[in-house]
Amino acid sequence: MASFRVRQYRDDDYDAVRSLFARGILEHAPAGYRLVLRSAGARLGLLVLFATARAAAGCWLLGLAAVAVALGATWLHVRSFSTSYVRQALSTDLRDIAASYLRSPDSCFWVAEASGSVVGTVAVAPPQDPAERGAALELKRMSVSKDYRGRGIAKSLCEEVLRFARARGYGAVVLTTSAAQVAAQRLYERQGFRKVGTHSPSLLARLLCFQLIHYRYDLHGRDAAS
Repeated sequence: MASFRVRQYRDDDYDAVRSLFARGILEHAPAGYRLVLRSAGARLGLLVLFATARAAAGCWLLGLAAVAVALGATWLHVRSFSTSYVRQALSTDLRDIAASYLRSPDSCFWVAEASGSVVGTVAVAPPQDPAERGAALELKRMSVSKDYRGRGIAKSLCEEVLRFARARGYGAVVLTTSAAQVAAQRLYERQGFRKVGTHSPSLLARLLCFQLIHYRYDLHGRDAAS
């Protein structure tokens, strides 16, 4: 098993970080598609579409064609969630990583390095939710290269964020992940995060049963238990 180290982001990590983040997000599109198709609403909708098209055309082949078109359109929509998210991130906080995360005492960006390459990333910053500002920090941009998963890198990156928030006196760390990222959910839950809510980012996402999951780690409660 290859060794790795977690260190603070440097400017020469820029291209590697952006590439790793984009690949990691786009990898989840097929899982998101499968999640949508497994939902009861999607299955019922496809069945109704098939029956309606078959009845209207009097041909079961046209019914199947209608379902195939619907499946293709659904894939394009699910894929668009991932690509839009990547474009937004690369044009906002990941456009100037140092300015976004290294110029404030309450934010930071780390990379995991192995064999001279960046194989993992994570960031922390004040949360976007105004209700959490001043009370919690938000874990963001967690990503680990596919070839290095299962080696404890994500766990170490997560622990770095928790230490950072605890050292600055915050009471909690919050994060958001998608329902398609099952491995990430398991990681956060093993680390002690608890699920506190879900929401769909748009009407289309709601129709496709695509959800974001919110997690919270209460630092004060953990410190008291310790």
